[in-house]
Amino acid sequence: MAGLRPPTSLVPMTATTSPSPATATPSPLADATRDEASLRRFLQGLPGVDQVGVEQRAAGLATRSIKKAAKLWAIDTAISMVDLTTLEGADTHGKVRSLAAKAKRPDPDNPDTPHVAAVCVYPDMVPIAVEALAGASIGIASVATGFPSGRTSREIKLADVKLAIDAGATEVDMVIDRGAFLEGRYGQVFEEIQAIKAACGDTHLKVILETGELATYDNVRRASWLALLAGGDFIKTSTGKVSPAATLPVTHVMLQAVRDWHDTTGELRGVKPAGGIRTTKDAIKYLVAVHEVAGEAWLTPHLFRFGASSLLNDLLQQRRTQADGHYSGPDYVTVD
Repeated sequence: MAGLRPPTSLVPMTATTSPSPATATPSPLADATRDEASLRRFLQGLPGVDQVGVEQRAAGLATRSIKKAAKLWAIDTAISMVDLTTLEGADTHGKVRSLAAKAKRPDPDNPDTPHVAAVCVYPDMVPIAVEALAGASIGIASVATGFPSGRTSREIKLADVKLAIDAGATEVDMVIDRGAFLEGRYGQVFEEIQAIKAACGDTHLKVILETGELATYDNVRRASWLALLAGGDFIKTSTGKVSPAATLPVTHVMLQAVRDWHDTTGELRGVKPAGGIRTTKDAIKYLVAVHEVAGEAWLTPHLFRFGASSLLNDLLQQRRTQADGHYSGPDYVTVD
């Protein structure tokens, strides 16, 4: 493949692309989750990740260039994949309303600019986002389960999820218990994801692995499969509160996991890198990775997202440059 190009077809997520809680484990993998020992055996039996190989491939794909005719398509696709995010202790109702306005009309001077995929906020800010986004086909994502550390009881995590969904969240971003995972208590992590998925019902669940704390690519692969086995609709790299956050090699490993999951089960699951993706150049590198590692079907906001705040601003600047033929500075587009 010479480089990224607009796909000939896209495969949108439907109600059948991820399982219901009652059928969270597809039959080809039923034995993998029969009990704790089976789960451990399956996860530890996954092929090891070639660290040098995955890093070299990520670096190689990152050098791919795209033709000018495809660049505007790539920029618009990236804009449509953004989960526009504010997750700060100082968040206010006004900031969330401003973010929602930006999500609906990223560039008011250019109404053909696509809207973003979702706005992502804390559970207590969901009602504000719901009101501000009324009538818009934009997702309302809420972090939950004791974000970002996840260091609380399951009861509180479930209450956190219920609070978000009752307030109108259409997507929930949960964090896994990294301590339990790193100690090899895979069954505990699996059961918790399953419980959160059941509580979500039809609300899409993104499972945050916090890959910066998982230490190895092998752990990223195991955590990815664990989240998929438990019913996660998306696997997400990071909370954005830990460094490193999203990286191209880690995202490659996660894209391989959802591709292999689809090959095994026929189901499509999504990937969301989050944290540290700030420029159009970075976003295009990720789109090339999606195309080359997972495939064209994932080049849609139904199956790939960027968790970001400042990225949108740069995408809009570059979009104006492509459309107008000259660079537009940051004074012309704002994040808030």
